[in-house]
Amino acid sequence: QRSDGLERFDSPGKGRGLRVTKPFKVGELIFSCPAYSFVLSAKERGSYCEYCFNRKEGLARCGKCKKACYCNATCQRADWSMHKLECSSMVAYGPNWCPSETVRLVARILASMKTQKERNASEKLMLIGEMQTHVEDVDNARREVNESEIAGLHRFYSKHLDFPDHSALLALFSQVACNGFTVEDEELSHMGTAVYPDVALINHSCQPSVIVTFKGTTAEVRAVTPMKKMDEVMISYIDILYPTDDRNSRLRDSYYFTCDCQECKTQSKDKAKLKVRKRSDPYEPEVVSGMVRYARKKMGEFRAIKSEKNILLELLEMCVQSLDEMGTVFDDANVYMLHMMYQAMGVCLYLGDWDGAIHYGEKILKPYSVLYPAYSLNVSSMYLKLGRLYMGLEKRSRGLNALKKAMAIMEVAHGKDHQYMAELRKEIK
Repeated sequence: QRSDGLERFDSPGKGRGLRVTKPFKVGELIFSCPAYSFVLSAKERGSYCEYCFNRKEGLARCGKCKKACYCNATCQRADWSMHKLECSSMVAYGPNWCPSETVRLVARILASMKTQKERNASEKLMLIGEMQTHVEDVDNARREVNESEIAGLHRFYSKHLDFPDHSALLALFSQVACNGFTVEDEELSHMGTAVYPDVALINHSCQPSVIVTFKGTTAEVRAVTPMKKMDEVMISYIDILYPTDDRNSRLRDSYYFTCDCQECKTQSKDKAKLKVRKRSDPYEPEVVSGMVRYARKKMGEFRAIKSEKNILLELLEMCVQSLDEMGTVFDDANVYMLHMMYQAMGVCLYLGDWDGAIHYGEKILKPYSVLYPAYSLNVSSMYLKLGRLYMGLEKRSRGLNALKKAMAIMEVAHGKDHQYMAELRKEIK
């Protein structure tokens, strides 16, 4: 199966994959894919249009539920086939309306499947039903989550949907877990979730050849390395900042495979990622491994309590204490230090502590630029956040410098004609 410049093929050791049938330069758009189904995050309502994900002031609210917001009547009409699944239910349940984002997306997929008469524009190379499920690999904890999600689906959507049998629902939730995409803005803030069957064909590498960004609800795939004819298209499914063992642990937990890319084989960047403080008497290996265990434990604890409300100061204190402890062994450029600094920066932003956020951001930026690939959204988003903070604090020359560095990466990752570029050019002027 082919599309312009692309073809589906059997990738050795990986199963299905996607490769290019002509060369692509860095920054060149390889293909774009509309979403099969998408959903705006409930917490972003009021900031983005539910239908086109356009960010603007003065969105019009749905007259019935008073929750969903749209650019105009055109977007509202276009979204009605999906919004009607939730509108009356939100009114009826009031504050008790609480399906997860995954449940909301699955409901929309089911509604789309019911009305679909021909191949969707997002399925040029792979049908949604062909997406990998990994049902047989799901552990008990994940299975319990899926069962809870199915219960939520029945509770909030039974009025508007006919459901397939239980095993089909389990398969669909597993498909969404393995193949769904988080739709993010230019600062990597979560906007929503979507499914793109053709993009789901792309296999993982910790040395990706392409990057996926979003224009509204459409996914765009661009080359971030020069690509020759018949090169496989590879994205990273995970944050590649972390050392090899951590990356593969995450891949096994979420995607049920271990990566064998060149970086995973050579582990060439692990030493820099696990950098320790210099001293005349080097640390014993067990001291370093003990601190790695401590760091992973603290990262897990932070994740576990991050969703709780009204504990921002406690979260910041946790970050500071962890950084103090890890800093006795780890260099500031160690990825576990960077992880906690990033979390601390996020908490400072929530608290409105701009100087605190800048303090952590400045420490993060240089190591990020070394450890991430050349055209990384993690690096551009950090330049962007710092640039906007500098501008807000009237440190204009620093702000402009950071914003221009963000733009240099984003022109490759998002394309020069993206709305984010237009907004950024205005900020720079």
